[in-house]
Amino acid sequence: MGRVRTIARRTFLFGSVAIAGGVAFGTYLVKRDIPNPLKDDLAAGEATFNPWVKIDSETITLITPHSDKGQGVVSAQAALIAEELDLDFGQFAVSFGAPSPAYWNTAMAAEGAPFKSTDQSFVAETTRSMMGGLLKVIGLQGTGGSTSMADSFDKLRYAGAVARETLKLAASQQSGVPVAELKTKSGAVILPDGTEIPYTTLATAAAALDPVEDVTLRDPSAWRLIGKPMARLDIVGKSTGTLDYGIDLSVDGMVHAAVRMDPCRSGEIVSYDDAAAREMRGVSDVFEITSGLAVIANNTWRAIQAANAIDVTWGTPPYPPGMDGHWEALAASFNSDQLDRQWRDDGDVDNALASGTVVEAEYRSPYVAHAPLEPLNAIVLVTDDRVEIWTGHQMPRQLLTVISGVTGHDEAQITFHNQFIGGSFGHRLEFEYVKQAAEIANQMRATPVKLTYSREEDFAQDFPRHIAMGRTKGTVSNGQVETIDVAIAAPSVISSQMGRAGIPVPGPDTQIAAGAWNNPYAIPNYRMTAYRAPELAPTSSWRAVGAPAAGFIFDSFLDELIHAAGADPMAERLRLIDHDVSRKVLEAVAEMSSWGGTLAPNQGRGVAFVESFGVPTAEVVQVTATDAGIKLDKVWVACDVGTVIDPVNFENLVQGGVIFGLGHAINSEITYADGMAEQTDYHAHEAMRMYQCPEIIVKGLENNSHVRGIGEPPVPPAAPALANAIFAATGQRLREMPFNKFIDFV
Repeated sequence: MGRVRTIARRTFLFGSVAIAGGVAFGTYLVKRDIPNPLKDDLAAGEATFNPWVKIDSETITLITPHSDKGQGVVSAQAALIAEELDLDFGQFAVSFGAPSPAYWNTAMAAEGAPFKSTDQSFVAETTRSMMGGLLKVIGLQGTGGSTSMADSFDKLRYAGAVARETLKLAASQQSGVPVAELKTKSGAVILPDGTEIPYTTLATAAAALDPVEDVTLRDPSAWRLIGKPMARLDIVGKSTGTLDYGIDLSVDGMVHAAVRMDPCRSGEIVSYDDAAAREMRGVSDVFEITSGLAVIANNTWRAIQAANAIDVTWGTPPYPPGMDGHWEALAASFNSDQLDRQWRDDGDVDNALASGTVVEAEYRSPYVAHAPLEPLNAIVLVTDDRVEIWTGHQMPRQLLTVISGVTGHDEAQITFHNQFIGGSFGHRLEFEYVKQAAEIANQMRATPVKLTYSREEDFAQDFPRHIAMGRTKGTVSNGQVETIDVAIAAPSVISSQMGRAGIPVPGPDTQIAAGAWNNPYAIPNYRMTAYRAPELAPTSSWRAVGAPAAGFIFDSFLDELIHAAGADPMAERLRLIDHDVSRKVLEAVAEMSSWGGTLAPNQGRGVAFVESFGVPTAEVVQVTATDAGIKLDKVWVACDVGTVIDPVNFENLVQGGVIFGLGHAINSEITYADGMAEQTDYHAHEAMRMYQCPEIIVKGLENNSHVRGIGEPPVPPAAPALANAIFAATGQRLREMPFNKFIDFV
């Protein structure tokens, strides 16, 4: 990434996608120019150079289409544009923009392709290009999979450079000074005599020009913003309580709604009695919607209380009513009929297992809830000729398609106002809550409806992280790991989630195996097999999707084998690792933690390495075994994202990911009884407590050949690193989460 890059528009937008993707989906469809959506309502005197920059006589607006769920992606996107446009923070406004195929996510194809991120072979790259072509053809606009920076890094800098050079051309024509003699700084074009022409005064002239599309991006040595600590644009608002989230919004004339939805997912209301609800203060109506009931009232509290007062009998769940049935379904899935894919088969595993002393273990990863702080909410207004939606969502264009199916309006008649999101962890990839708001509003046309979930309904209607079981075998020889055979059975989270969105996903589910097959270990005999269990409770993408479960299973068992071999956990991992970038990450965390140093007799350290979303991440956890339980002392984390956009935000995201991963490993699970989730609020599904939180030291490396995101990769290694540390301190091996079922924490 360290060289000056001259980027022509078509090379930038299409690259290899136009070759492989064109073969698969039609060259015209892949190469076609996607119209700039900012031109649709451009006022006189406004200029737009591409879908990300708009300027008028007063304001410079940067479009930051990736949804902000607290990860700071609005600021990061704006910084990429501002870096090349020579803007300072405070000189521009930001907007999520309207849903548009122009904002298709160029990076999501990499995770969906069934290849390791380190595989740069012709077949792997061609497949990624073909999948990228598909994403462009369907215009998939989405935020997820830690792809925001991978998607944005080149194209947003290019967008800023195009705007910069077009404004310089406008200034040249106005002043008579050749473009080559002009410079830019802090939102202005600078003439040789020092005269500054603000961009805003050039908007009208620039609007009449064709954008200058062959541009040179700045060398990293000249960066003013990228790689430097930034004051995030949302921090003041969040610190003072003045930033509006969807739950804070109101629209003139709106009514408030709450829902009572089927917690058993049966799709059937056997009977209900709403008499008590109808008599409650402020309630104006109760009526049926798909798989549930809606209550209309004059404020949210009254609507929720009335919904809770309805006596409902639900149908029979389509999955086992209790947890024993869920685990039994997984245990029965390790068979050839339910083979999803054998992801890895190196060496001769069967012969090695037959000829050596076999170490065996079974691991379990439970359902866990998303449980973000901001409950699900949406405002929807439906009239005969239009629909307006106000909420935070991660898939804006697909949302239009889904709501069109609810109200019958064309997508062009639907306006979506995306909002800042108060946490998601995958929760806002789902459409059900907006569909319900739209269904209610469709029955109350011309009246805006604000639907707000209670916390209990949020838990009851969540699509949790999938459940998984791992069965593992291995051998060791001469103090080294010789064989590892990992089989994981889980329902397909991708089929469950995408099925609700109406998007078919053929082929194996990459997320059942993610974190277990793609680690860069050269183990002589290495097999990883994924089995697709039958559909159980409906699930959805949870932070890092499959890697927290599969990574826990694989790395914990690898640690068992290393212990059986009598080897050092860090040294043996370093010996096995065969990818230079990953090795540097592991070496960095070893150095940071002074691995091998003297510990107290009741202390222990555990290390784990998991690669997710192309980011190799290693963590060392140190614990102390006290008379009252395990105390988490310290965590060291090293990871490599290629380029760190904002070191302050980077550190915060890594620390937050570690806390998230540790907290869920210690405290959290969703269990089912009578077909319903038993946990209804945070008291039964705790995050990490402040007194439990260790000191967390972070190091970001920049050796990766691709720019990657960091919102999710710190989560998967946390659980195995903690489990391995507890074993080192106590000799107790934890093979099932949450750990507080087996051991106390202080």
